[in-house]
Amino acid sequence: MKNLKVLKIVLFISGLIAAAIGGAIVVIPIAFYSTYSIELGGNVALLNEIRASGGALLVTGILIISGAFFTRMTFTSIVISTLLYLSYGLSRMLSMVIDGMPSEGFVQSAALEIVIGLVCVFYLVKYQARTKESM
Repeated sequence: MKNLKVLKIVLFISGLIAAAIGGAIVVIPIAFYSTYSIELGGNVALLNEIRASGGALLVTGILIISGAFFTRMTFTSIVISTLLYLSYGLSRMLSMVIDGMPSEGFVQSAALEIVIGLVCVFYLVKYQARTKESM
């Protein structure tokens, strides 16, 4: 099944992106956010909060990647990937409407997140159709 192979590639790449970003936020949050011109400084509470969300993103990325290797996890992984990327991208767009335009890096991130989310929606629909056909 060619479509299943492509879906697994999509899951691997989308999971790898999430895990890499989450890992960077956990390990080097100050350096990571400085690339977006955000100064975290030495605010321990802020760093704690940032690392916690980075850890959640890291684990979510690993879960998404698991769907590329374990068929039992494929449906769950594509749903989570869809929700993760669309929620990030659409939340960034909402922020742009409410708060104004952020730096170019965040606008590009929003566009990429929405594209990945829509690709995941496409493969989620195809996966569900394939599943119904095999019943």
